[in-house]
Amino acid sequence: MEASSFHLETIQWTVFLNQAARFAVPLFFMISGFVLELNYDHHPNYFAYLWKRINRIFIPYIFWSAVYYYFIYTQHGVNFLTALLYGSASWQLYFIPTLLIFYIVFPLLHELYTFITNKWIFLGLTIIQLWLLWHDYNVKSYDLFYPLGIASLNYMIFILGMVASRNQEVVLSIIRRWKLLLIFGCVAAAILVYYQGSHLYIQTHNYLRLYSQWRISITLYVILLAAVIYGWLHKAYVDIIKKLAALSFFVFFVHIIFLEKVWKYLFLPLVTHNGGLTVLQQGWFDPLFFGVTALSSLGLAWVAHKIPYFSRLTG
Repeated sequence: MEASSFHLETIQWTVFLNQAARFAVPLFFMISGFVLELNYDHHPNYFAYLWKRINRIFIPYIFWSAVYYYFIYTQHGVNFLTALLYGSASWQLYFIPTLLIFYIVFPLLHELYTFITNKWIFLGLTIIQLWLLWHDYNVKSYDLFYPLGIASLNYMIFILGMVASRNQEVVLSIIRRWKLLLIFGCVAAAILVYYQGSHLYIQTHNYLRLYSQWRISITLYVILLAAVIYGWLHKAYVDIIKKLAALSFFVFFVHIIFLEKVWKYLFLPLVTHNGGLTVLQQGWFDPLFFGVTALSSLGLAWVAHKIPYFSRLTG
């Protein structure tokens, strides 16, 4: 999109890919709720649970925040501690403080699970969540402590992960019964997200209309996509998933460095030299840019994980 100076009318394929990828963080919150609920009873007490989770997340978060704050994005309006609190040392870190909030409150949600999933309480929480999402996207973003604001817009997707974890056989039965309908619904939801973001951005030129991941349409998209992926990957490709999962946290932290450098030294000169991209070139530009960035990040993650204990520091 930067290559086209944000003239979205000329790069609709790119805009579609961008909007179809808006599922990432909400889906991560859903998976977190699923996994925490799956494993919580294996911890002897709250502090053992919290130490394991905080230790696994917080140490790499501090390390990479320092890398970005002091070496990559060195112009700041806040001190390092504030950047940690807000996840602002680099732009992909913003949701880690929210994840830590979910980790802290999860045991309470676990204890209140029966109360929360009472049909009337659950319905009320859902209505409140939908209103918050609608208001945040269509009216005005909430002026809350940023990580808490994100948590308020994702609590139901997190709880849905918990519910799915406790009812896996029921969920799988529903997915298998309605498999084709879920796939078509997922595609339709992705198109809806794309149309909504593109249309509202062109109308308002407010970049949050494109980049916001907190929308009712995206919540629907995430639920459908999660169902499709879970049905497809359940007990399949386990070895590949485990290998990629082991590297994924490192990749999440490091990929922005590769993205910046690949853009600056390879793709920006290419675009500049050609005076922009033709419609035909857009077909290979996005997947090639993504592929180079992703494979570089995965390659470094694979090497880093060969160093004993290094992953404890880097993720």
